[in-house]
Amino acid sequence: MKHLLATFAVSLLASAVAAAPASQATVEELLDLTRAESMISAMYPQVEQIMRQSMKAALVDKAPTAAQQRVLDAMPGKFIAIMREELNWAKLKPQFTQIYQETFEQEEIDGLIAFYKSPAGQAYVGKMPSVMQRTMALSQEQMKVILPKMQAAIRDAIAEVEAAK
Repeated sequence: MKHLLATFAVSLLASAVAAAPASQATVEELLDLTRAESMISAMYPQVEQIMRQSMKAALVDKAPTAAQQRVLDAMPGKFIAIMREELNWAKLKPQFTQIYQETFEQEEIDGLIAFYKSPAGQAYVGKMPSVMQRTMALSQEQMKVILPKMQAAIRDAIAEVEAAK
């Protein structure tokens, strides 16, 4: 009976060790290896570009006045300034760390660190900005087709609401 209890205790301890929560230090190491901070920084100009293109597409049938155009031109920069202030790495890193710690076990973080330290992992990290940029460009091209259809659907819905009065 003692042997059975000891075996059970050892297996319980082993499963508890295997499912250990990820440490803050190793999560931070993973975030460094994946260049999370630079990915956040690279996001701002991409969002600004998308905003400018979306605004341009939305105004395709309208000709804003010079004063309106100045306001429209300034808006994406102001928006990005707010994003940089509120969504900067100093504020996001503790949140990312907590999310990773709550989501991954230590063994998983260790495996990810091993992958990102490998040549394949470093190639993945190094090439992801290009993949993201190309994906964004593809999305923007698709939005050129989708946006007019969405705008037409909105106009139709507004017309239906007006007609239903």
